[in-house]
Amino acid sequence: MIIMSVTDFSRNMKSILNKIEYQGEEVLLIRNKKKVVKLVPQISGGTALEVFSDLYRTLPDIAGETWLADSRTPQTIRETRDPWDT
Repeated sequence: MIIMSVTDFSRNMKSILNKIEYQGEEVLLIRNKKKVVKLVPQISGGTALEVFSDLYRTLPDIAGETWLADSRTPQTIRETRDPWDT
């Protein structure tokens, strides 16, 4: 993994993006001594499982529990309305 400042990334963006795309490198960007973002190569043509495999790191634990409870609760379908109709 490459660790670099946001400033260095902006100065070398083309070459860094090439390393991500063609060599599969991961890049961690730092600003003010704090981790800002991690850039990883995009999985092309992946299955749904592969694409969503990192979702657990994105959502809080309670989100999955809430979704499960909501999916099991019967919902009454209301009449569809036009949101732009005043």
